[in-house]
Order: sequence, then C-alpha cells, then structure tokens
Amino acid sequence: MQAKTLSGGFADPAIASAAAFRQVMDAMARPGTIQTMTGAVPPAPLSATAGTLLLTLCDPETPLHLAGALDCDAVRTWVAFHTGAPVVGPSHCMFAVGGWDDLTPLSAYQIGTAQYPDRSATLIVEVDRLDPHGVTLSGPGIKDTHSLSLPETEAFQHNASLFPLGLDFIFTCADRLAALPRTTSVTQKGAV
Repeated sequence: MQAKTLSGGFADPAIASAAAFRQVMDAMARPGTIQTMTGAVPPAPLSATAGTLLLTLCDPETPLHLAGALDCDAVRTWVAFHTGAPVVGPSHCMFAVGGWDDLTPLSAYQIGTAQYPDRSATLIVEVDRLDPHGVTLSGPGIKDTHSLSLPETEAFQHNASLFPLGLDFIFTCADRLAALPRTTSVTQKGAV
C-alpha cells in the first residue's frame, strides 16, 4: 500500500515539470482552450491532470488546500512525498484542488490585495466534463469569443468584477485541462 501511494511521480522530474509548466502558462494565456496533460499517476480520486499540476506548481513553500474527497490519506501522503507542500485550510492556501461544490464558497480564499494582487489563490477544479460548449468567454488571450463548459456562471462573473483582485481557475477532467484567469469575462450564450 505504501509503495503504491508513493509511486506515480514524474519519471524525469525536470523535463516533465518544465513541459507541464509551459502547458499551464499556455492555458492561462489562452483562456478556455482545452489541452491534454499527462505525466503523473496519482492515487484516486485525484485525476492524472490534477496530479501533474500539483507536481508542477507545488513545493514546500506552497500551501495547498485539499477539498472534499481529495482530502484523504492517500492523496495527502502522495502530495507530501512528491511536493512537500503543506496542507492548509482554504484561507491560507496558494492552490486548492477539489470538486466545484467542495471548493465553495469562493469567499474562503485569498483574492490578493491592492498592493499585491498576485497573492491570491488558484483553484484546480476537478469536473465531470470539460468541453468547448457552454458559456461565452471574452477578454485577454481570446481573439473574439470562446466557449467552455463551466459549473456555473455567476461566480465567475463576480470574480472577474474584482479585477485586479480575484481567483484564477484551472479545470481538470481526466487528462484534460482548461484555464480561466480572473481577466476573463463570462456571459451566458446569447447574452449581450
């Protein structure tokens, strides 16, 4: 059991984490585009993409919040072994990972300050589906508009209204991801 919990990291950490980091930056620069990401084989219920993100973005200086079913011994042990990231509550984390309902309310997370807007949390949201159909996205990094399936609309509209403060989001589903930075406007299809 212990060996299985501690396996599943990157085969070549330097190369794999650099490649994954480039994918994350590309996803943030092009909101709503769906990308494939692999590299980690974390314990269930953590998806391969969310595990790859944690290996890439977390270290002993990066407080992490595990929400819902992901706050279990297997995931805690895997994260501790591979990243050393301290597991904390939502108000102290730099990254949080979990299902949408488990991560709410969004008001529990740091949104930055006027002096330091970058001191905000990024939420890695595990979703059941991730496809290019749903709400309309616009803003920096999007030529005209783009579409993406999101768990809801209102929370993301409110988040965008807080800019330059706010949260950033990365959605994961199996081996896919899409990002929604705080600069992205979200509207219902057909809304003006």
